[in-house]
Amino acid sequence: MNFDFWGLGLQALNAVILIWLLSRVFWRPVAAAITRRQAAAQTLLGDAKATQDKADAALAELTAARAGIAAERDKVLAEAKDAALAIKADAQSEAHAQAETIMAAARSDMAREADTARETMNAQAGELAVDIARKLLGELPGEAVQAAFLQKLTDAIGDLPAQDRAALVAAKRVDLMCPADPSADAKTEITSAVQQALGEAVVLNFVTDPALIAGYELRSDHFVLHNSWQADLAAILKEMRHAD
Repeated sequence: MNFDFWGLGLQALNAVILIWLLSRVFWRPVAAAITRRQAAAQTLLGDAKATQDKADAALAELTAARAGIAAERDKVLAEAKDAALAIKADAQSEAHAQAETIMAAARSDMAREADTARETMNAQAGELAVDIARKLLGELPGEAVQAAFLQKLTDAIGDLPAQDRAALVAAKRVDLMCPADPSADAKTEITSAVQQALGEAVVLNFVTDPALIAGYELRSDHFVLHNSWQADLAAILKEMRHAD
């Protein structure tokens, strides 16, 4: 078998030239293009990474904002609930206070009306008692009634402490109150009975007071000895008031 070394050499030379041409004309531009594409791809990847980082940061910020909004909402709701409870408590307290005020006013009005009614009843009872006393007195012999009251007066004078009797004797003016002006003989009898009870002579100034109804009373500047139907009725009315 014969080889054509010149032909083989030419083919080898052509291959070398072809490779050189490809490396000079084709491979370098292709490699440069590939490098540029790789650089562009790295740039795009970097931009994408930066964009992803920004997106992640925005998402984290949004998540934090949502959490803050939720916390603020919970805070606002809690504050609103507390405010509502406080307003409710204040309203209940105010309503209770108003109810207490109204009830206190009602009780005060009822007590005042009861006192007024009681005073009216007492006044009416007193007037009725006076009318009854006068009617009863009108049916009794006046002299006998006054004689009985005179005896009560002298007994009361006798029961006075010695210093009170001495003060009565020493008084510049002693009034003897009578429901009607007694006769001269009656005045003499009354004066004698009083002086005997006092154990000393005393000048009596007779004063008419129909309000006594019946009886006698001794009065000086610093002393009063009640002994009349008026005083008895007043004592009865006082007991009636204390009994309420």
